Amino acid sequence: MDEMTPLHRARALLDSLTPLKTDCGRLCGGACCAGDEQTGMLLFPGEERFYDGCDFGRIVPANFSLGGRPALLFVCRGRCERANRPLACRLFPLFLAFGKDGTPRLRMDPRSADVCPLYGSGIAGLSSAFVDAANEAYGLLLDDEACAAYLRDLHRACSL
Repeated sequence: MDEMTPLHRARALLDSLTPLKTDCGRLCGGACCAGDEQTGMLLFPGEERFYDGCDFGRIVPANFSLGGRPALLFVCRGRCERANRPLACRLFPLFLAFGKDGTPRLRMDPRSADVCPLYGSGIAGLSSAFVDAANEAYGLLLDDEACAAYLRDLHRACSL
């Protein structure tokens, strides 16, 4: 059997975990699952191959680049097969930021402030198992050159 890539392993870590011990989508009516041509979840480098022939969403170009590659958005049709949701959905509402010295640190995603009712509670309000898995997943992604470049560019773009 082929060795799983860091992307595969990161997705697997968050396969069954969510920010709360219950379905957090009940708090907001699944606000993070609603999208249009300009609203979706960014796909990590290489993740688009998981969605060939997908019937619960579509991939659209984001019209910018991250990590030296054109960024892609996965736009959900409102209901997904949870086991197949993109990594960005699995990590939401967390974000990997980098300090001035380049040290990565987990924080709440600033893009979630208007959508996610969990934002105000901060990381302390999230399931510790979810936070631990997200930290581990981000560590795996940083070991992959393309994903690390993507994450650094995403941090810079969200810090403007």
